Amino acid sequence: MGNVNVYSERTVGGYVRSVSNQFKVILVTGMRQVGKTTCLRNIAEGGRRYITLDDPKILSLAKSEPELFFERFAPPLLIDEIQYAPELFPYIKMLADNAGENGLFWLSGSQRYSMMKNVTESLAGRAAIIDMLGFSIYERGGKGGLQKPFLPSGSPNSLLGPKSSLDTFKIIWQGSYPQIAVNGGNDWNLFYSSYVKSYIERDVRNIINIGDEMAFHRFIGVIAARTAQSLNMSDIAQNSNITVKTAEKWLSILQASGIVYLLKPYFSNVSKRFTKHLKLYFTDTGLCAYLTEWTSPETLSAGAMSGAFFETFVITEILKSYLHNGLTPNLYYYRDSNKVEIDLLISENGLLYPIEIKKTANPKKEDIKAFNTLAAIAEIGHGSLVCLVKEKIPITDSVNAISVWEI
Repeated sequence: MGNVNVYSERTVGGYVRSVSNQFKVILVTGMRQVGKTTCLRNIAEGGRRYITLDDPKILSLAKSEPELFFERFAPPLLIDEIQYAPELFPYIKMLADNAGENGLFWLSGSQRYSMMKNVTESLAGRAAIIDMLGFSIYERGGKGGLQKPFLPSGSPNSLLGPKSSLDTFKIIWQGSYPQIAVNGGNDWNLFYSSYVKSYIERDVRNIINIGDEMAFHRFIGVIAARTAQSLNMSDIAQNSNITVKTAEKWLSILQASGIVYLLKPYFSNVSKRFTKHLKLYFTDTGLCAYLTEWTSPETLSAGAMSGAFFETFVITEILKSYLHNGLTPNLYYYRDSNKVEIDLLISENGLLYPIEIKKTANPKKEDIKAFNTLAAIAEIGHGSLVCLVKEKIPITDSVNAISVWEI
């Protein structure tokens, strides 16, 4: 797949530096190829040694002689692909407990599904766990250090400048993996075909014996075709030709690996009218486009799934703005029994901030009429209609239409 030689500042880098002064252990998790190791190596202070467990000799030492491993490689350490050697976790715990200083171990791993059990058992209270996704639009634009958690307000950010609809869909189609983002989409098909193959061969096979590899390929494609839709496991299982139980297990792996994000419905104890279905989003729109066979930004922009891809892009960009600043956002969607829907709610400090997402350059007040429904159940903050406008447009006193490049 080639090497990425150019480093673009990641938002999460500043947060890692900060929490490294407060915790003995930092664990950065995320999908393969999102840039975890590159980020950590570029922000590491002098004297921190880098070790990768992708090296068979080092992995053998770590698994068979963990005590000797740490005699040879003393902290401060950056250990990559830590999930391959769970034998190291008890020793990391002992070393952390016996040391006075913080920031001893920086760990990265791409198999959260199997790794978190070891973290929970050995490093509870000792490790800061940070989830990382692909490049955000800020990081892509060289402004990763300036990105803040998004919250609708009267003054949205304008650090990136306006972009056309096709420019936006070029980014959506391209995806957010650093190699693709840096290389401008070169070898797009080769990258994603190799990614899917290596993901199945390395990560999934290390977690479970999937048995029918073609069925898993088919399942991922079915999931991708349902991005920005309510989760219906029976429908997914039927179209994948697998059982519901198998579909649920495979989905949990995709979720734990960071491939998909499940958005919860907003639920108020005041009423039981609200849907309990989750909504599914692919966290990388390029991978989703590859799996659903959109071969160019132009065809994707004009295609039947363009609205779903635009919504997926906005949701994941907002998610990145929180995760890369070390925060777990309170994100929901709204749908009631009257089929009133709001794409996204951000809950913060007792307020609900409503966000509608629409692939349009001509926003109308009608697009946000569902916001009025919230007044009966919660205190409402400022709202946003995220769309394809090139500059902020006030729709009401409390709602602006903004570009995705301003979130």
